[in-house]
Order: sequence, then structure tokens, then C-alpha cells
Amino acid sequence: MALFASQDALARHLADQAGVLSILTIRYWAFALFVTTYAAQAPGGLLRIVRSRRPVMQAGRGVLLAVQVLMMIEGFTRLGLVATHALFAAAPLLVVAMSGPLLGERVTPRRWLAILAGFGGVLLVLRPGGQAISADALLVLAAAVMFAFYALMTRLVAAHDRPETSLFYTAVAGAAALTLAAPFAWRPPPVADWGWMGLLCVISATGHLLYIRALAAAEASRLQPLAYLHLVFASAFGVVLFGEALALATVIGAAIVIAAGLAAMRPERR
Repeated sequence: MALFASQDALARHLADQAGVLSILTIRYWAFALFVTTYAAQAPGGLLRIVRSRRPVMQAGRGVLLAVQVLMMIEGFTRLGLVATHALFAAAPLLVVAMSGPLLGERVTPRRWLAILAGFGGVLLVLRPGGQAISADALLVLAAAVMFAFYALMTRLVAAHDRPETSLFYTAVAGAAALTLAAPFAWRPPPVADWGWMGLLCVISATGHLLYIRALAAAEASRLQPLAYLHLVFASAFGVVLFGEALALATVIGAAIVIAAGLAAMRPERR
């Protein structure tokens, strides 16, 4: 999570000097290269990893995630790391809320109360009547909804494909989609920032490798609460490196969203 937050901070820095689409495309090229190399060294080789029972859905979720990340980086440049991640923290609550109608999962009254409380925290971050409600904030909330759809699609394909296969399609499908779009808005970083661009690619690959190893060592349900550390680290980078304001309403709202998310993810007692 610390590496993913570092990735966000570097993306925001680079976006001040280059096009967001160009930065993300280069990052996805490195991501796809890393995943392909990793798959080639796995047992059974690349052909085993590429084989999917749901290739269309796999490709679709890969493209969806690429667009969502593009919207998030745009949010970093407009709202900053603190506000963007405070709003995006609602994504796990959206996953729980949408899992009922879309996946047929049972959402208990306790979880619905947690979801409502979390959305109350989002409203506190937005501060109705203030300047925080804007097209930029709606952009981040739309990214959260898109990530929820991506997570639900990941659950669907997980019943048919290996996690390594899902990761491969996430990288390759996203890289392919961005490559097709990049020529229309190509504005790469200046020469002085290519060192930062290289560091961004290395951090991204390392973060995904550690995440894969973590999922291999522990259950996803046990690791999921740690994802909220992404908000903590990203907020620290926003305040220290970019001088962003840490408004009290944002802190309280984010804390409510995190507490609600943890409550919603807590297993039901039998």
C-alpha cells in the first residue's frame, strides 16, 4: 500500500509536466511487460496463464480498470491526493452494496447500516454547500463506481480463471486500450522527468509483485482491511510533498468511511 501511494504521488508530479494519458500508457507498458515476464516464468508458462474461460469479460475488466485509473490520476491533479483518496475510500462500500443486486449475494441489515454510514462520511468530505462539490469530485466518485464494477467482474471471473490469469488480462488489455488512445493526446514527460517515470514503473511493478505474494500467503478477506492504509500513506504524501490542506471535515469523513468499510467487510457471526 505504501508503494501504491508512492505511485500516486509520482503520477501526480509527472502529470504537472506531461499528459495524464501518456504517463499512464507508459506505466501500463511497463506493467504489461512485468506481468508477461512473470507469467512466462510461472509453472506451465505463458500459455497456461493466457488460457481463460471468460476472455471477453477479462479483457473488459482490464479496459475498465485502465479508464478508472486514468480518472483517478486526473483527480489527483484537480483535487489533490488527500481529497481524491478520501472520496475513493467509498469504493469497497459500493462493492458490498452492488453485490446484492448484481451477484445475488445477501447483504444483511448490519451491512446496509454500515453502507449508509459510509455514504454519510462521503457527504461530510463533499461538504454540501461548499466548494468541494464540483465536477472534479463527481469524477472521482464515478471512478469509485467504475472500480466497484471492476471488483464485481473480478469476482465473477475468479470462479473460472486463476488469479494470475486475471492479472495478466488486467495489464495487457489495459495497455492495449491505452496504446490505441494515446496517439490522440500524446504528451510524454520532459527529458528531465524520465528518471521519475522510470521510478514510477519500477514502483508499480514492485507493488504488484508484493501484492501477488501477499495474496499467495494469506486470504484476500484478511488482507482487504489493509487496503485502507493506501489512503493514509497517500494523504501523508499529499500533505508533506504537495502542501495539501488536511481539513478536519475531510479527516472525520474519511474516518467514518473507513470504519463503515471495515464493519461492512466483517464476517457475519453464526
